[in-house]
Amino acid sequence: MRDDTVSAGERQAPPQHSWVDRYLEFLLIERGLSENSLSGYAADLAALLEFLKEKGRGPESADSRDIFLHLTRLRGRGLASRSLARHLSSLRGFFAFCLDRGLRPDDPAELLENPKLPKGLPDVLSRADVDSLLSVPEPSTPLGARDRVMLELLYASGLRVSELVELSAADFDPQTGILRVFGKGSKERVVPVHERAQALLADYLERTRPQFRPADPQIFLNRSGRKLTRQGIWKLIKKYALAAGIRREISPHTFRHSFATHLLEGGADLRIVQALLGHADIAATEIYTHVQADRLLSIHRKFHPRSGV
Repeated sequence: MRDDTVSAGERQAPPQHSWVDRYLEFLLIERGLSENSLSGYAADLAALLEFLKEKGRGPESADSRDIFLHLTRLRGRGLASRSLARHLSSLRGFFAFCLDRGLRPDDPAELLENPKLPKGLPDVLSRADVDSLLSVPEPSTPLGARDRVMLELLYASGLRVSELVELSAADFDPQTGILRVFGKGSKERVVPVHERAQALLADYLERTRPQFRPADPQIFLNRSGRKLTRQGIWKLIKKYALAAGIRREISPHTFRHSFATHLLEGGADLRIVQALLGHADIAATEIYTHVQADRLLSIHRKFHPRSGV
């Protein structure tokens, strides 16, 4: 799975090299990658072209040592293992494309190994923290009503923030409570939400959203009637977390982690959670089983009569 956490400031203009331009066009048209993913690939490949240019080389003559030195320099600049793995994934895809299209006779990135990634567990809110957070927005104002529905929907559906900001009114069926979501690579999936979230969302769409004088079709709008940005939602969550007494840093993705973990704790099947999250690979979902295991171990140590004897 690709890590799309490249900030807007880090993104670069599309590289000016015919091979790279062809590859990005391939990703856009044939693979259907999203704008965020495409920007990440473009930035990674631009960094490689810059490095090769300093060495008086290009992608035509680059070898595995060039790529290794490029990644080593990135690590020396403080890039974490996850970001390095993302860079290497970009380069592998590009050189495999060049080999497949007959642009090169070999693949210089084929034998390079991925950097070891830290086995960090996802940050998860307790159920009490979720309740506190969802109760903070004041529903008597249009902005408060919007924010209450937004937070409720994040926890009810496990959406990525990029999916949330693109939701339109047409993507919600109030009769069935089903959301139609377009995830990474424009892959469509359906996500059910519980009755409380359904009722809040339906009421918001009918009574509150028109007060924003919509200029965009998306569900969640700012004061000007334009769709909320991902950055705007991050700021709102930070504000409400502080108001709820949650002192650690949380993000929209924390709701996604909490959604998955709480479903599994309630007995949901791992494959069902995978489908709801839109994970292509079950391995991406299995990290939540580690959260369960840690919690079970903690409970066992706390309550078993022989613990600590």
